[in-house]
Amino acid sequence: MKNRMELSFSAKSSNESFARVSVGAFVTQLDPTLDELTEIKTVVSEAVTNAIIHGYGENDDGLVNIEVELINETVHLVIRDEGRGIEDLDEARQPLYTSKPELERSGMGFTIMENFMDNVQVDSEPMTGTTLTLVKRLSKQKALCN
Repeated sequence: MKNRMELSFSAKSSNESFARVSVGAFVTQLDPTLDELTEIKTVVSEAVTNAIIHGYGENDDGLVNIEVELINETVHLVIRDEGRGIEDLDEARQPLYTSKPELERSGMGFTIMENFMDNVQVDSEPMTGTTLTLVKRLSKQKALCN
């Protein structure tokens, strides 16, 4: 089975829940466990929030783009912004690091993504934007591989 969707929306904090619910609804056709669905939705929230807050600095003129591709029992997510980009990717991936301490951010976004997904790739260029490519094999697929 293969299916895909694309979603593009303004970089407004109010759209984070829209992205989370939209991706979650699309992924349900694979019949994920409740934990898997929660993990995917949480990763979408983290990635979209990072794009809005860090990528665009809450300048809602920008767009956040999400592509979801379902291939067999595997979810492929691409979440992209054309914002500031990440100056030091190694530093940004460290647990508890945040570039916005004044907003009381936890700095756990990348850590959460890495723990909930099977593969996380981050491509970022300063002043060009960031693309996250995330892959999660659902438990049915993992069972087939064992």
